Amino acid sequence: MTDAAHRPLRTAIIGFGTSGRVFHAPFLAANPDFSLDLVVTNDPSRRAALADRHPRARAVASPDDVWADADSLDLVVIGSPSGTHVDLADAALDAGLHVVIDKPLAVTADEGRALIAKAERLGRHLTVFQNRRWDGDFLTVRDLVGAGELGEVRRFESRFEWWKPEPVTSWKTSTAAGEAGGILYDLGTHLIDQAVQLFGPVSSLHAEIARRRPATAADDDSFLALQHVSGVTSHLWMSAVAPLAGPRFRVLGSRAGYTTCGLDPQEPSLLAGALPGDPGFGEVPEDRWGTLGTDGAARRVPTRRGDYGEFYRLLAVALRRGGPLPVDPRDAVDVLELIERAHATADITV
Repeated sequence: MTDAAHRPLRTAIIGFGTSGRVFHAPFLAANPDFSLDLVVTNDPSRRAALADRHPRARAVASPDDVWADADSLDLVVIGSPSGTHVDLADAALDAGLHVVIDKPLAVTADEGRALIAKAERLGRHLTVFQNRRWDGDFLTVRDLVGAGELGEVRRFESRFEWWKPEPVTSWKTSTAAGEAGGILYDLGTHLIDQAVQLFGPVSSLHAEIARRRPATAADDDSFLALQHVSGVTSHLWMSAVAPLAGPRFRVLGSRAGYTTCGLDPQEPSLLAGALPGDPGFGEVPEDRWGTLGTDGAARRVPTRRGDYGEFYRLLAVALRRGGPLPVDPRDAVDVLELIERAHATADITV
């Protein structure tokens, strides 16, 4: 085998906010198939955090510094604001790099399709970081549905809800929907992807899109109803202004239902400084397991351990040995098509 086949995949991250610092760098650092070499950030506090947590990585000021050093890199991870994803991915592909893009892939489905075509033309790999496919509760739902524990699934309910009546100033609250701002592009991207992964293509949808907080530039309280070709109806809620959160998942079938509350623990653990290899990382305590059955005859079901690191393990196999990508970017295009349809047809409250 060549030296290149033995050495780690040399990686740059663009952006060291929540995305780069919390969701990418820890998993790259924990995986011997990758090395974290460059990080684009100008923020002094983020540079200090990088030096503390990943001392072998070098901070650079601009994506242009990444393209200039492309010959010594294999992969770039784009964790910058959503509206910049397409231009940065275009430049990364021109530089000869493989690309991971944080969701959403693009603002429009057409932009996404163009990126996929370009990657294929240049012989580069392009994938999308849909990390919520490796939430423990979602893995548990997928197992239960696949094993037929619920019978014929009729309704799927899924929520990401928070109570943040006073928005924190950031690009997420100041970016308009036309630049992939708003909660539908943010959290909705995950919820739609999960629903389609479980139940397949969507034949029709209904959307309610609202901006409840005047200080935000796009929607912060939205709802989608999806009718899948398979016959399942998905109801998806995403809100930053929910004083009381509903169940994370509620799945109703012909034989049983399943419900679970609370969020996968990986993100809060990472924010608190935990690392992927720490004992118990990604595990859900028994008192937070979901419930399976019918009224009067229900039981607790262990929640599978969440594992965002699986994304990078699968990516390493794809890049080294030609295995399938962890996320087919065409799946992300399907999600964007549904978001565009939602914005075009929604009942909108501003």
